[in-house]
Amino acid sequence: MPFADEPFSLVIFGASGDLTRRKLIPALWSLYAARTLPEPFTIIATARTEMTDEVFRGEMRGAVVEFARLKIPSPPVWERFASHLHYVAGDPNGAALYPRLRQRLDQLERARGGPTNRVFYCATPPSLYDDIVGHLGEAKLARAPDGWTRIVVEKPFGHDLESARALNRQLTSVFDEQQIYRIDHYLGKETVQNILVFRFANGIFEPVWNRNHVAEIQMTVAEAIGVEGRGSYYEEAGALRDMIQNHLLQLLCLIAMEPPVTFDAAPVRDEKNKVLQALRPIDPAKVDEVALRAQYAGGYIGGRAVPGYRQEKGVRPDSTTETYAALRLQVDNWRWAGVPFYLRTGKRLPKRWSEIVIRFHRTPHMIFRRRSDSGLVADVLVIRIQPDEGISLTVAAKEPGPELRLGPVTLDFKYNEVFGGEPPEAYERLLLDVIHGDPTLYARGDWVEGAWELLQPVIDAWSRTPAALPTYEAGSWGPAEADAFIGRDGGAWRQES
Repeated sequence: MPFADEPFSLVIFGASGDLTRRKLIPALWSLYAARTLPEPFTIIATARTEMTDEVFRGEMRGAVVEFARLKIPSPPVWERFASHLHYVAGDPNGAALYPRLRQRLDQLERARGGPTNRVFYCATPPSLYDDIVGHLGEAKLARAPDGWTRIVVEKPFGHDLESARALNRQLTSVFDEQQIYRIDHYLGKETVQNILVFRFANGIFEPVWNRNHVAEIQMTVAEAIGVEGRGSYYEEAGALRDMIQNHLLQLLCLIAMEPPVTFDAAPVRDEKNKVLQALRPIDPAKVDEVALRAQYAGGYIGGRAVPGYRQEKGVRPDSTTETYAALRLQVDNWRWAGVPFYLRTGKRLPKRWSEIVIRFHRTPHMIFRRRSDSGLVADVLVIRIQPDEGISLTVAAKEPGPELRLGPVTLDFKYNEVFGGEPPEAYERLLLDVIHGDPTLYARGDWVEGAWELLQPVIDAWSRTPAALPTYEAGSWGPAEADAFIGRDGGAWRQES
């Protein structure tokens, strides 16, 4: 059912940061240029830096030219969009900013007309969330008498279970849960959204989507980059918090969840929560059996020498922060009992590459008793998330020739070849969803706390044992220990060629 367009106002905290420049304003422009952004609208950006509306609009034009999916067709089109951009300077920690924000909102909304629908977007470090939320409540900006109000917060949603609970308490002390949108940009990717369509709109997969046919599932988010000058941030995060607690656990829930009653926010999020509840708790005494960490050393990426993690700016020379993490999880329910789910992520791996691999059992009896089929691999379904978005299925087939020789054949679907063009950026979809009030692709508070609760034993164990980590050469696929980690079940990591 299509959403009705209503006027709205968007207030962006952290307007001078990279997120606003690289993602938010370019996404809003692309929605506007594609005629999908509801109108009329008002965008107010705020940060400590002093500048006028005109200066801010000029800076955002440069950001759109550099980063937006859709380019500016002509100056008049840009001017029409830019006329909706406004700037209010102020310290988000200080109470003085918020009455001025309210005054500016009231002024612009009166001139625009229509209900006072508002979105507050925290594009700031998480350390500022408490002050922003508290001041919004004190300034009576958390509710609108004749419209709706929503708040968007970026990950990380805390750095452990205790801090996640504290953040949720602060958010829900001012806003209702239904007003809170915890954004994970991974869920806005076209391929991730298509997981549910692939599973539940195609009847042929449901009969084999279970322990009777699936041998194991591997999920990988690989990055070729290092910490890119953010060493001090990464020292507080690490691979487990940065990728597994959010992105990879979200993917696991989408793959393992039961069919929701309808594709609406509440049923979808309920089913994802059931997967979290079914994940086998990690025994604090056996963390080493289900979790692996490592740190990149110097090496070569794309033929270029790169430093090791401990040589990066902002990183302690004796750091034990993991840049590679792998988990082995079990979903203890009727559908998935006994099927291992492997999650891994790492920096300074050979390439940027994210995918989900569903490896099926081999046929119970191979009738082709020829040596030519020895070593034939089981069927494999691969969902590629980035960069070459698509889905492939590898099956056995007869090779051409007079002899009966079997070999693997890959049936491949690529999004860009089938649909053409560049898919919308994740932030385009997610911004449109919050404006329309659709939280399906956003994380709910209980899910966030459940994810931290699952991983807390690993966090605690790794913080108690700050011994030297295994290392892996930059440009490799991770530590040698990773092969033994997954090999316990007779498997192997799938490596991209």
